[in-house]
Amino acid sequence: MQVVASTRVRYAETDAMGIAYHSNYLVWFEVARTELFRAIGLPYTKFESDGLALAVVEANIRYKAPVKYDDLLDLQAEVEEINNRKVIFRYAIRKQNTIVCEGSTVHLFINREGRSTNASSYPVWSEVRQIFGL
Repeated sequence: MQVVASTRVRYAETDAMGIAYHSNYLVWFEVARTELFRAIGLPYTKFESDGLALAVVEANIRYKAPVKYDDLLDLQAEVEEINNRKVIFRYAIRKQNTIVCEGSTVHLFINREGRSTNASSYPVWSEVRQIFGL
C-alpha cells in the first residue's frame, strides 16, 4: 500500500541559495510514513501505548532535482519489508509528477528502555499481522 501526502516547501526549509536544505527530506519522509501508518489504521500512538517504538537505524537518500520555496511536493511512502524486528520503508518525493528524491529508512522495534525487541510479543502485533498478511 502506498499513501501520498502533500506539503509546500516553507521558506525556513531553504538555504541561502533558495533550495530546500538536504536534511528536510528526512522530515518529509517522516511525514509520509506517519500518514501511511495512519491510513492503514496503525498510527504510531498504537505502538507507543503498548510500549513499542520504531527507531531509525539507517537512512538513504538520493537527490534527483532541487526544490525551492513554495514548491508543492507529493510525499509517498510504502512498506518494503516488515517483520517482528524491523521495518523498511521506501519513499519518493515528487514535484509536478517528477521524482525529485527517493530514499529508504530502516527502523528497529524497540521497547521503553530503548532496546531492540521482538514486536510479536506486543498486543499491537496482531493488527500488524492482519494488515500485512504476516
